[in-house]
Amino acid sequence: MTKFVLAIDNGTTSTRAIVFDHSGTRRGIAQKETTQYFPHSGWVEHDPVEIWENTREVIAGALADAQIAATDISAVGITNQRETTIVWDRATGIPVYNAIVWQDTRTQSVAEELADAGGIQRFAQLTGLPMTAYFSATKIAWILDNVPGARARAEAGELAFGTPDSWLLWNLTGGVSGGVHATDVTNASRTLLMSLQTLSWEPSLLETFHVPAAILPAIRSSSEVYGTAVAPLAGVPVAGILGDQQAATFGQAAFGPGETKSTYGTGCFLIMNTGANIVRSSSGLITTVAYKLGIEPAQYALEGSIAVAGSLIQWLRDNLGIIHDAAEVEGLATSVDDSGGAVIVPAFSGLFAPYWRTDARGVIVGLTRYVNRAHLARAALESTALQTRDVVDAMSADTDVTIPELRVDGGMVVNEFLMQFQSDILGIPVVRPAVSETTALGAAFAAGLAVGFWKDLAELRELWTEDARWVPVMPTDERDRQMRVWRKAVTKSLNWIDEDSPSR
Repeated sequence: MTKFVLAIDNGTTSTRAIVFDHSGTRRGIAQKETTQYFPHSGWVEHDPVEIWENTREVIAGALADAQIAATDISAVGITNQRETTIVWDRATGIPVYNAIVWQDTRTQSVAEELADAGGIQRFAQLTGLPMTAYFSATKIAWILDNVPGARARAEAGELAFGTPDSWLLWNLTGGVSGGVHATDVTNASRTLLMSLQTLSWEPSLLETFHVPAAILPAIRSSSEVYGTAVAPLAGVPVAGILGDQQAATFGQAAFGPGETKSTYGTGCFLIMNTGANIVRSSSGLITTVAYKLGIEPAQYALEGSIAVAGSLIQWLRDNLGIIHDAAEVEGLATSVDDSGGAVIVPAFSGLFAPYWRTDARGVIVGLTRYVNRAHLARAALESTALQTRDVVDAMSADTDVTIPELRVDGGMVVNEFLMQFQSDILGIPVVRPAVSETTALGAAFAAGLAVGFWKDLAELRELWTEDARWVPVMPTDERDRQMRVWRKAVTKSLNWIDEDSPSR
């Protein structure tokens, strides 16, 4: 048996390839940043060709770093930024337009019109999702309606749609020369086009969103052999696909109902496993597919999606120049005792869970002459933890489950101030695993299970180990005060966008 599994992790800001051995230990890694395009206010795009080229480059880099060859790889798994929408020509492999990223709000007016006709939860019974521009359906329609000739070509079967997993799978398995056009249930569940119960494309939704069935990928499980890769992984089975947050959940070994993780990346995403039960939220959460292993029944989850977390730190760096490097933010934040009364609500593209307010925009409140850049750095970190508390409260309300501890992962968990503040504001322990690349690890787990590299979930659970733990020390009355102030600040961000607002 070969000794390794390779995971491709296409995130919002970069693409990574990571080689894992049988113990789940990282043996090789390569990473390359993705160029971000902002052609108009509220628009966010990536170049799909760059994503594929970067993927090829990091695969080679990870193999070189591990000092192995493609023949040493048992399987490859893919995990990806969800909802991001790519449409390409099946005959040439050329995208008809840039990828429209999950953060993009250009189709918000369409989403609002559909919500006006039946409420923001209009399709929630079928899909588990609120009616917002976050998901793929309106993005697909925008491309078909705005690229000359695209709709007719789509209806004729000449074009293909996919989230980045489908794009990478198609290219990995041959592209125009027989590439497999498929996705898994976790990514399909984020399009507003799939029924949670049947795990298939829903004809009534395709009609509503004007999406031709001919453009859609086949929906498969999260762990099975989809096809065989060509160069640079010639002969290796592609055997696992999970959307990034579901992959992180899987990598955290949160396989049982009630187990919860939070990923701190560009955004912040909490997922609570609900097992085989589809739990409908009445508190502003998303119902989604957690994973599906081969022919076994699908497992479901509640998710709280926070649009802005790590990207707020990037904003401090790139837009305000408060820091020169993201790593500086912790030292700056801890140079002061508190945020000086400043609170940042980073509703750059509206508020996601549990509010789902597209009319919100980012605000900084509580400013006085006393507030300096250190206070703003601290307020930025605190906002991530405060948003997370809102989501945890919503999860407890929906499930009557008190979360005993929160497993965390993602780039921001190296920030010890943030982790301590998160524990304080939640009033429960926060636990960081020994393997920090849990998103990639989850994709590797899914692929490895499909080919027998790992035997079962019990074996995977044994691989999870704790690295660090933070316990709350903040007094209860201070925790309550912080949340009261935060929720008052949230109200100041609402009702900002009007019909004539330039930032719609």
